[in-house]
Amino acid sequence: MPLQPFDPDTGTKYVLVSGGVISGIGKGVIASSLGVLLKSKGLRVTAIKIDPYMNIDAGLMNPLEYLDSVNNLRELYPTDNDDRHGECFVLDDGGEVDLDLGNYERYLNITLTRANNITTGKIYQHVIQLERESAFLGKTVQIVPHLTNEVQKWIQRVAKVPVDPSKERPDICIIELGGTVGDIESAPFIEALRCLRRRAGQNNFLHCHVSLVPVIHGEQKTKPTQAAIKAIRSEGLSPDIIACRCEAKLADKTTEKIAMYCQVEPSQVIAVHDVGSTYSVPPLLEDQGLISSLNKVLQLDAISIPKSRKDSGTESWQRWKALTAAHEAASESVEICIVGKYTALPDSYLSVKKALEHASMRCHRKVDTKFVDSNDLEATTHSEPSAAFHAAHAKLRQASGILVPGGFGITGTEGMVVAAKIARENKIPYLGICFGMQVAVVEFCRHVCGIHNAHSEEWEVLDNLTEEEKAAATKDRVVINMPEVSKTPGGANQRLGLRTTVFQENSEFSKLRALYESEAPRTNGLPAASDITSNMTADGEPTTKVSSAAPLIISERHRHRYEVNPRYVTMMSENGLDFIGKDESGERMEILELKDHPWFVGVQYHPEYLSKVLKPSMPYLGFMTAAAHRAEQITDKHTTVANGF
Repeated sequence: MPLQPFDPDTGTKYVLVSGGVISGIGKGVIASSLGVLLKSKGLRVTAIKIDPYMNIDAGLMNPLEYLDSVNNLRELYPTDNDDRHGECFVLDDGGEVDLDLGNYERYLNITLTRANNITTGKIYQHVIQLERESAFLGKTVQIVPHLTNEVQKWIQRVAKVPVDPSKERPDICIIELGGTVGDIESAPFIEALRCLRRRAGQNNFLHCHVSLVPVIHGEQKTKPTQAAIKAIRSEGLSPDIIACRCEAKLADKTTEKIAMYCQVEPSQVIAVHDVGSTYSVPPLLEDQGLISSLNKVLQLDAISIPKSRKDSGTESWQRWKALTAAHEAASESVEICIVGKYTALPDSYLSVKKALEHASMRCHRKVDTKFVDSNDLEATTHSEPSAAFHAAHAKLRQASGILVPGGFGITGTEGMVVAAKIARENKIPYLGICFGMQVAVVEFCRHVCGIHNAHSEEWEVLDNLTEEEKAAATKDRVVINMPEVSKTPGGANQRLGLRTTVFQENSEFSKLRALYESEAPRTNGLPAASDITSNMTADGEPTTKVSSAAPLIISERHRHRYEVNPRYVTMMSENGLDFIGKDESGERMEILELKDHPWFVGVQYHPEYLSKVLKPSMPYLGFMTAAAHRAEQITDKHTTVANGF
């Protein structure tokens, strides 16, 4: 199966972002920021992430993934990956992918598919399937050229797929190579990219290599970067841009030294120093003339761009800079407690954190995120309440808002129920995402409806029980397994991807519905500049009058295998918990909202997966608005007490 000839006149240009020295150096943010700058010029941009791990996708990865799950493996094969993968991001098509694809979508306002994430497992599976189909005509199938050719074909095929509302072919494809150059698992991909660069030809391929400039005894050291560039060149790739991650701005002599020993011009050395927000990275790169460097290599001026797209890109870029500058200057903050079971690694909830940031930017606040391990909220965890128990409870009661995100399994669930109870009883704004919505249902059934054994089927432990005991233990399942989904954990066996939710009749009271109704119209794929929060009063009440003439239908991304038991819905509604959103069949509960509460909302979907920098998620925006109002009340109360002394 020979490669198709590369046609530079109709082919997409490529930007490769790789990393050296250490993992987790910030390649994803830099790749996304490059895309923002390119889009600011009116160019259409897509993105591909290459992950060298053997998994087919990220669907079965534990956020706190331990590579040495078999004891003592670390001693045999040490790794610098910190053993942790972070969250699994879900796409419209149900693809469970690396969290960096979330960065691309958030920054670039694009919609990707599972094909935009290549893994070692996925590409090997593809090649083996071709071999079984006799596609290689009986040849001995090898890493080079067969696998490397298939990697190139995959990239070329996906790079042509439209990813924005224009439905037009992208001009630029950004490729991020995961891991660290020099790792053995990256070698086939590096060879494939070397071949792709050669075939793409001059002015069609740019390589940005991200390296580390550490500070030792007050001096910026360049040797790690020199070694990283030497390593990548030995693999056949020569970077056009060297992006240096550093704590502070690069000294001129450091830039000159890197340029001299890495055989590049000083203008090709870009400093990516620590900033207050990752959203400030694109302006940081622009200030160093990166657009000129990109144009010099890729001849971007030769690409025909309609004036309307140029104007749209300029307007979007100005809004980006204004929004991030205002966010940096914001002096007031809102404290949000995220109560979960994977809090040991904040990246387990990366999309949740980003959605909170997007909402806080629109509310002209900064968000102060506090992670609370749900296990610490459980009285049964401690024979006598410990300091951690008291500290966790104190954090929740002092918070401006409480958020319970998605999760799986029984661990820490009772602590999440406690969090929902504290939020409901103390009028603290609450947002339950997927698992967090189910937790809110369990809490309400137990403490309002009087179903003391209310629980989720997912939480049941039935081993070694008699039939009578099992009957008692399974009696009050207010959350049940969806009948069409297997109970056995496995790849892609959940309800995944973009699904519709229909707001129900008599839900006009809903604050969340008002926000969805008032959502700004899109123009050329970019949200209009109107301020969505103007549709809520200072008390978090909707100002928009919702028409009941036609049902409001929204689409959000899902990832779950359990749902609210329909048998208990009427009882909960009669006690004040309204299910204002259901699926298209009217049988599956999608949104709950509690009246007479500043903000008590649960959603079965994951709205954070569609939140963008310039277009925040509605559930998060409403939650943040209510939390900001509570923060003002708390501040006023503390000021009054202080003045009293």
